[in-house]
Amino acid sequence: MTDDKEKFTHFGYQEVPEDEKSGRVRGVFTSVANRYDVMNDVMSVGIHRVWKDAMMDWLAPRPGQALLDVAGGTGDISFRFLKRAGQGHATVLDLTEPMLVEGRKRAEAASLSDQLDWVVGDAMALPFDDNSFDVYTISFGIRNVTRPADALVEAYRVLRPGGRLMVLEFSRVPNPGLRQLYDLYSFNVIPRMGQMIANDRDSYQYLVESIRRFPDQDTFLSMIRDAGFGNAAYRNLTMGVACLHSGWKL
Repeated sequence: MTDDKEKFTHFGYQEVPEDEKSGRVRGVFTSVANRYDVMNDVMSVGIHRVWKDAMMDWLAPRPGQALLDVAGGTGDISFRFLKRAGQGHATVLDLTEPMLVEGRKRAEAASLSDQLDWVVGDAMALPFDDNSFDVYTISFGIRNVTRPADALVEAYRVLRPGGRLMVLEFSRVPNPGLRQLYDLYSFNVIPRMGQMIANDRDSYQYLVESIRRFPDQDTFLSMIRDAGFGNAAYRNLTMGVACLHSGWKL
């Protein structure tokens, strides 16, 4: 017998059918695409730039490497990677084409178009051959994936032996007092900023809620190991507001 029971997942604090989530996520990022980078600066008071630089410090890009930047949006991580590597190639994959359009504009302005490809695609079903990339990154994107474990399996598949996975994501603040202050800021300030700057309160309400639904640091580390990655580890950033997870295809 086949199990026809509909599967559900979370979309922020809502429970929705799995086959609806990607469309809802696409709608969120289509809505905010042209103000996304500005909102990142405002929401984090610019600290997201420090986190992304910390990601590059740990990753230590090398000349000639091929990067797959999943949920790469406007290309922030790819630009940093190419600058650090000196020479190389980055493929930016995102579910939302308007985000990639904004990224292409940035690439043209920075004269980096020849080193970048822009692909619309799903993290759970990557349109690439096995063993295609040296590095896989996903920054503030994996919590929006319907089944993050499937995305990690796909990451392992497309990486070459010796390849590196690195995930930058919002995480769980360990200290209860600081976590309470962080929650007050997140739920009371960020949606209002979204309304003022991007004219979209609901999308930023979802983004705040999605952070709270994402697994904590150790749980996500176990998911990385379960996908096959070795030497997996993590580093908290800004007292656990964000976290870097790393793993290797050994």
